[in-house]
Amino acid sequence: QVQLVESGGGLVQAGGSLRLSCAASGRTFSSYFMGWFRQVPGKEREFVAAISWGGGSTYYADSVKGRFTISRENAKNTVYLQMNSLKPEDTAVYYCAGARALGSEAGEYDYWGQGTQVTVSS
Repeated sequence: QVQLVESGGGLVQAGGSLRLSCAASGRTFSSYFMGWFRQVPGKEREFVAAISWGGGSTYYADSVKGRFTISRENAKNTVYLQMNSLKPEDTAVYYCAGARALGSEAGEYDYWGQGTQVTVSS
């Protein structure tokens, strides 16, 4: 019922910022909890951030807390990830995902985008 498309990735130097967007199609978008995950070659998909259906509840991985901000605009069917103070260790493919409950496990999410590459150079 929901199709997700990420955008906004790219190459940035350490200390820089990027804003990722995830555009969703489907009338049920506002009913989903949304999350961002990232993955690097050879490693499991890692939780980054999640947000409740109304945007009132958010939580973050310790590795990004204080640097990244997740938000959503339900009227635009879009979720965002503002990434500041980027570090080389943030380099990964970033995925947005939708779930029926707020969680930090990839297996809890039902819908996934194709990902957008973020590369942070030192």
